[in-house]
Amino acid sequence: MTNGMTMEATPGSSGYLDLHPERKMSFWKNPYILGFTAAAGIGGLLFGYDTGVISGALLYIKDDFKEVRDSSFLQETIVSMALVGAIIGAALGGWINDAFGRKKATISADIVFILGSIVMATAPDAYVLIFGRFLVGLGVGVASVTAPVYIAESSPSEIRGSLVSVNVLMITGGQFLSYLINLAFTEVPGTWRWMLGVAGLPAALQFFFIIFLPESPRWLFLKDKKDEAIDVLTKIYTLERLEDEVDYLSAQYELERHRRRDIKFTDVFKSKEIRLAFFVGGGLQAFQQFTGISIVMYYGPTIIEMAGFGSNQEALLLSLIVAGMNAAGTVLGIYLIDRAGRRKLALSSLSGASVALAVLSGGSYLESSDSTNTAYGWIAIAGLALYILFFSPGMGPVPWTVNSEIYPEEFRGVCGGMSATVNWICSTIMSESFLSVTDAVGLGGSFLILLGVAILAIIFVALFVPETKGLTFEEVAMIWKERAWGKNQNTQNLLETGNQS
Repeated sequence: MTNGMTMEATPGSSGYLDLHPERKMSFWKNPYILGFTAAAGIGGLLFGYDTGVISGALLYIKDDFKEVRDSSFLQETIVSMALVGAIIGAALGGWINDAFGRKKATISADIVFILGSIVMATAPDAYVLIFGRFLVGLGVGVASVTAPVYIAESSPSEIRGSLVSVNVLMITGGQFLSYLINLAFTEVPGTWRWMLGVAGLPAALQFFFIIFLPESPRWLFLKDKKDEAIDVLTKIYTLERLEDEVDYLSAQYELERHRRRDIKFTDVFKSKEIRLAFFVGGGLQAFQQFTGISIVMYYGPTIIEMAGFGSNQEALLLSLIVAGMNAAGTVLGIYLIDRAGRRKLALSSLSGASVALAVLSGGSYLESSDSTNTAYGWIAIAGLALYILFFSPGMGPVPWTVNSEIYPEEFRGVCGGMSATVNWICSTIMSESFLSVTDAVGLGGSFLILLGVAILAIIFVALFVPETKGLTFEEVAMIWKERAWGKNQNTQNLLETGNQS
């Protein structure tokens, strides 16, 4: 091998053969990396703002539209229609990303999101509002696929987890911002219209910034635009490392060129390795939602009202505190994800969330049995805060980070879209059913069900999720080859590839 590449096993890479030079970089020392991460991460801000803003706006939409106030189903539909749009957007997002690139996919998401915000802000009735929510969901769905992949493909492997987690920080930051906006407009005429309409501003901001950003270097290599890709890489890497990165991506391009074809979602299930990867990626996305985060974020103020806190302003203020904890926890996750690793972080997060769900369920049961005792309501609120405290550093960023790095280049767009679609489908199921389930089994019973799912999630992570901390995309691919075909055959194939190069 040339240019400093080695065929030695790297410590911390689970024994997989390393084709990269020494990897040490701090994103704080590279303004360009910080810039594209922040600009791309605005897609996460849109995601988070939409998640949080509807929980507060719904309190005031019910005041304006009697049919919404009288129908739990209509309330659930207003919340979940954005998720229906996100399912379609995420499914289309994988194809848009592969065909047109990460940059154009981001621009298309911004345009649709801005249109949806305008429709919501001017909606004359609940049904036009639902259509606006659908449009916003389309934009969020495309952004949820694009932002993590764009950041991951432009990031050095040793800080990839932290950078992708910044996108999740933007999600939680967007949720926190939405509660601030909700509180700011509580006394303003047309309260909920302002809450929903303001969502178009960050989309317009991202549209402006993304025009000046380049395309993902890996996508450019895949499309045989090597000179453009090298131009981008010079902004990311030092001269000492640049040659190795270019040679490495060139070698990967040659491998991909020989097997390149149009990937369809059915192809995912034809390869044992990709099936294994998607099982883990899709499973993590499903458990992220089925353990209750969508319920907490979409119905936070409603849950707080059910726990005995009556006024809209009081519910929004307590929800703001919970959202602030969510954002703070994500900052902790950014620090830990490339240090503790994805797997350990997910396991500790789910374990703590399970304890919190038990407290939340118990407090809700006690409050429903004696609504005159406010201490029981505070127990439920404490459980809610504890849940966010444990969930946000781990199961918030881990599923998105893992899904941005576990698929081979030719499958990254379609599998990223499929896994995000799983997330949105599960989120839709949760948001569309929560009020109905609570009507049937009570608030305490609802959280008891979530506790059971959280325990299943712990088992899933322990059995199936590998550690991908610090590994290149190709080293991660070796994990699935080993699981599918065995270690000896896998290592022999890599050695043959290395000798040929």
